[in-house]
Amino acid sequence: MAGHSKWANIKHRKARQDASRGKVWTKVIREITVAAKGGPDPSDNPRLRLALDKANAANMPKDTIKRAIQKGSGTGETGVIEELIFEGYGPNGVAILVETMTDNRNRTVADVRHAFSKFGGNMGTDGSVAYLFNKLGVMHVSLSHDEDKIMEIALDAGAEDFTVTEDYFEIITIPANLSAVGEAFKKNNIEILLAENTMRADTLVQLDQEASEKVLKIMNFMDDLDDVQEVHTNAEFPEDFVVED
Repeated sequence: MAGHSKWANIKHRKARQDASRGKVWTKVIREITVAAKGGPDPSDNPRLRLALDKANAANMPKDTIKRAIQKGSGTGETGVIEELIFEGYGPNGVAILVETMTDNRNRTVADVRHAFSKFGGNMGTDGSVAYLFNKLGVMHVSLSHDEDKIMEIALDAGAEDFTVTEDYFEIITIPANLSAVGEAFKKNNIEILLAENTMRADTLVQLDQEASEKVLKIMNFMDDLDDVQEVHTNAEFPEDFVVED
C-alpha cells in the first residue's frame, strides 16, 4: 500500500483543536446516532463502540451520549439522519471523497457543491473517484511501548499491517477487525491514541508547496461544514510542507 497523505496528520491535529473548542461534539453525536441504528448495545455493535470512544475522548456528557443512542436506536426522539458520500476533484486534479451525515439532504448537497466550486474544484458523479480509495481500519499507539510487543499483539489480533512512523506505531486492519485489535491492546493496558475506519488511496498525487496550500484550503473548508464527518483525498503534501495554526 502506498504511503498515505500528510492530510491524515493535519486532520487529526485539527480534530484535536476542534475538540478543545467543543466543535467536535456535533459530528460525534451524529456518528453515535447513525451507529446506534445497528443496535444500542456497544458490545454487539463495533461501530457504536468506536463512536463512543470518540465521545469519551471529547469529554462528551453521558446524558448527551445516551440521547444520541436512543435517537439512533428508535427508543428516543424521532428524526432521520442519513449518510451521503460526495465525490469530486479539487485543485490540481486531486480526488476528494466527502462523507456526510445529514437530516437535510438538499442543504448538504448545496453546501458541498459550493465548497467544490469555491476553490476551483468540481463535484463528480457517484463512482467518479470512489474507486481510487480503499476502506480500512487505522490505529495509532505511542512509541513509548516496545515495538516487538505492539507488533505481536496487533498481528495476533488480526491486523493486516504494522509500520513505525516518526510519531507513533500505526496498525492497519480491515474495518471489521479494528475493534478486536483495539480490545487486544486494552487487555494489555496499552493506550490507543487513535482508532478509526477511514479511506485511503493507493495512488497519490504529489503536490508542491503552492498546490498544497490550495488543496488544504478546500479540505479545511469541507471539514468545517456542519454535515461533513470526514474528508479524504489522494493528495500527497511535501514532507517539508508547513501548516500554519
